[in-house]
Order: sequence, then C-alpha cells, then structure tokens
Amino acid sequence: MKNGLFQKFVQYLCNNFIGNFIGFAVGMASTKLVSHYFATRSIKNLWGLTTHKTVLDKTTYSNLQFIISVVIGFIVFEIISKWIKKKTDSLMVKYKASIEEWLAKNKWYASVKRNNNPESETQA
Repeated sequence: MKNGLFQKFVQYLCNNFIGNFIGFAVGMASTKLVSHYFATRSIKNLWGLTTHKTVLDKTTYSNLQFIISVVIGFIVFEIISKWIKKKTDSLMVKYKASIEEWLAKNKWYASVKRNNNPESETQA
C-alpha cells in the first residue's frame, strides 16, 4: 500500500511539475508579445517620438506583461494538464503490452510486477 501511494504521489508531482513548468516557460516567453506591440518612453526611441508602437508608461507596461504572462501560462498549463494527459493515457494503453513483453524478455517483468502489486505487500 505504501509503495502504491508513493508511486501515485510521485506521478501527481511529475504531472503538475511538467504542466507548471511548461506553462511558466510559455508565460515568460509571452512577455515578448507585449514588447512586440507596445513600447515605453526611453532614450532609445527619443521618449516615444520615433517609435511606431503604442507608447505606455513603465508601470502599465510591466503590469500588462505580468497579466499576459499569467493568462497565457495558465491556458497552456490547463491544456497540458487536461488534454495532453488524456492523449498520453490513451496512447499508453496501446504500448503497455509491448512494454511488458520487452520487460519479460529482459527478465525484469517479474520484479516490476512484484513491486507494482499492492496485494503482495499485504500478503507478506
């Protein structure tokens, strides 16, 4: 029982870590989206006179970057968590038999089956 609970906990952490990390990475990359359409007043663009973008003050610009990164990161996290998880679970059903055959061929199947079977712990 302890091993099965630990395995489920590790799987939960792994799934959330992957979703959170990818969502965070895409959210941080989406801040470039804000800089593509907006600019702040600085000496580089002569305080907004030479830019062709919409000029914002620094606080509005940073707040907009933060909001865009959070929203896009959350959307990507939800897509990874829900949709991709369902797809990988359905694909793993197809490949489970071939993985078990490979494990049996390499004589690892018995030890893996023994470790994953919670009934063997209660009988021992």
